[in-house]
Amino acid sequence: MDKRTQRKKVLSLLQEMTTTEYKQKSAIIVDRLLEDPAFLAAQTIGITISAFPEVATWDLIEKCWGRGKRVVVPKCHRVSRTLDFHAIEHKNQLEVVYMNLQEPIVSKTLYIEPKDIDLLIVPGVVFSKEGFRIGFGGGYYDRFLASFSGATRSLAFDCQVAESIPVEPHDLPVQRIFTESKIITPKAVDR
Repeated sequence: MDKRTQRKKVLSLLQEMTTTEYKQKSAIIVDRLLEDPAFLAAQTIGITISAFPEVATWDLIEKCWGRGKRVVVPKCHRVSRTLDFHAIEHKNQLEVVYMNLQEPIVSKTLYIEPKDIDLLIVPGVVFSKEGFRIGFGGGYYDRFLASFSGATRSLAFDCQVAESIPVEPHDLPVQRIFTESKIITPKAVDR
């Protein structure tokens, strides 16, 4: 099955979740991440502001702040299809941009160098047990991950994990995937 077909199939499955199911499963997934050694050690954490049907991340952001961690969120540059990360301390430092995404207001936030991000929560639609992912199709995170050296984690619902997905030469696996029922640590990228 090609990436586009797999993405469409999984997004359709995600849309079938009830609001209650979505909130409960998101909370379980976030709680699993909170116990991860890379999360515990990280001072600066990169997190996308999620939109349904992605695993909810706002509670995670608040828990990071409560633990004294710096939260950085991506600003997408549509022409170059690249990401910059900016530190946020309040919800009012975000704005709604294209495709209804929430991003940092550049004039109200501090740009953070990629080398200063300890842990990056990488979004995706479909994940393999080997840590590879199918994103939303823009390639933003693929470009960012090519030169990122920090720890990587992904949050996903069980229905987002596939037996296999097409892998291209530029694809890079995440080091761990958290779902509501398991933690997947690919052997080749165990960190």
